[in-house]
Amino acid sequence: MLDVEKIRGDFPILNSGIVYFDNAASSLTPEQVIQKMVEFYREYRANVERGVHKLSQKASREYEEAHAKAARLINASSSSEIIMTKNATEGINLVANGINWRKGDTIVTTLMEHHSNFIVWLRLKERYRVNVRVVKPDEEGNLNPQSFEEAADEKTKLVAVTHVSNVLGSITPVKEISRIAHKVGAQILIDGAQSAPHIPIDVKEIDCDYFVFSGHKMLGPTGIGILYIREDRLDDVKPPFIGGGTISEGSSKGYKLGGSPTRFEAGTPPIAEAIGLGAAIDYLMKVGLRDVESHERRLAEKTCAGLREIEGVEVYGPRGHLSRVGIIPFNVKGLNPHDVALMLDSLANIMVRSGYHCAMPLMKELLGLEEGSVRASLYLYNTESEVEKFLSVITELTTTLK
Repeated sequence: MLDVEKIRGDFPILNSGIVYFDNAASSLTPEQVIQKMVEFYREYRANVERGVHKLSQKASREYEEAHAKAARLINASSSSEIIMTKNATEGINLVANGINWRKGDTIVTTLMEHHSNFIVWLRLKERYRVNVRVVKPDEEGNLNPQSFEEAADEKTKLVAVTHVSNVLGSITPVKEISRIAHKVGAQILIDGAQSAPHIPIDVKEIDCDYFVFSGHKMLGPTGIGILYIREDRLDDVKPPFIGGGTISEGSSKGYKLGGSPTRFEAGTPPIAEAIGLGAAIDYLMKVGLRDVESHERRLAEKTCAGLREIEGVEVYGPRGHLSRVGIIPFNVKGLNPHDVALMLDSLANIMVRSGYHCAMPLMKELLGLEEGSVRASLYLYNTESEVEKFLSVITELTTTLK
C-alpha cells in the first residue's frame, strides 16, 4: 500500500493547496526528478556520445542509463530497443513515416484513439492510398477482440491501438489483439501514454512490435518520450530524420546507418529531459506500479460511485472499476464542460481538463458529445479527502442550478 502522505511530500507544488486532477494531460514532478535535472546542468552539462572528456563521459553514461531504465520499466530485452523521442506522438509518427507503405495496405485502428494515433493514419491514407479500418467499442468504451478478428486480414500491415483510453480510462485487451494481428502477418503498435504511468507493462508478455509513452504523464519532464521497437523490427522502420550521430560511416559518396537507438536519435537529444525521465522511472519503480494501480482504482471507484449519486451528473466509461484506470469523464446537465472546469478551479482550486481531450471521433461519433466532457484523472499523490472535496463541489454546482 502506498504511503500517500510521504509521496505528497516529494511534490513541492502541492504545498500551494491545489487539488490536481489533470494527470491524464500531464502529471506533477517530484523533487527527486527536478534535482536530477539540476544536477546535470550544474555538474556535468555537456553533449553526449563521442566526447572523451569527463563531463561528456558522465553525461553519456547517464543518458544511456536512462535508456536502460526505460527498458527495465517495460521489460524490453535491451536498450537498443529503446528510442528517445520528444513524446508519444513523435514515436507514433516515427513508425508511421518509417514503414514502407504500398497502395492497398491496410491499417486497423479504433474510434477510441487519441488524435496522435488516429489522424496520422488518415494522412497515410491520403499519401499512399492505404486503407484505414476503424474498430468501434461498445457504449462503455470496451473493445472486443472479436472486432479485430473481423477487421484484420492478409492485407493488414499494422494494427494501431491504445492501451488505455485517454478519455474513458478503459483498458484494452492488447495481448489478445496482438495475437490476432500477428496471426494475419500484421505488426502492432500500442499507444501506452495512459498505461505506462499507471499499470505494470511487459512488452514481451503483450508481444507487441511497437510501444510508445511520454515522460510528462509519468512524473518526468516535458519534451521526452519513449518508442520501443522490438529488436526484429528495427530494420523495418527507416529513420525519417538522419544526420549527426545516426551514421556509423560516411563519405562524399554515401553513408551507413549506425545501430539502434542512435540511428533514430538524430542530432543532439534532449539530454536533461532523458536523465529526468530516468529519475522518474526510478521513482515509480521504487514506489511500485502494482501499488499505484491499486491506489488509483480505489480512488476511481469512489469518484465514479460518488458522481453517479449526484443528480444531473452523467459519467462515461466502464462501470467496473477493474476495467479502467483513474480517468473519469463526466458532464453536469445544463453546464458547458469548460464552465464546470473553470468553476472547480476558481471556487475550490481543483484542476481538471475539459473539452474533446484530443479525441473528437470518440467524443462525437460514439458518445454524441458536441461540447466534449469534463475529465478528472487521478494519480499516486491524490487522496480520498481530495475526492470528497471534489464530489462536494460538484454537488454544490448541481444544487445551485436547480
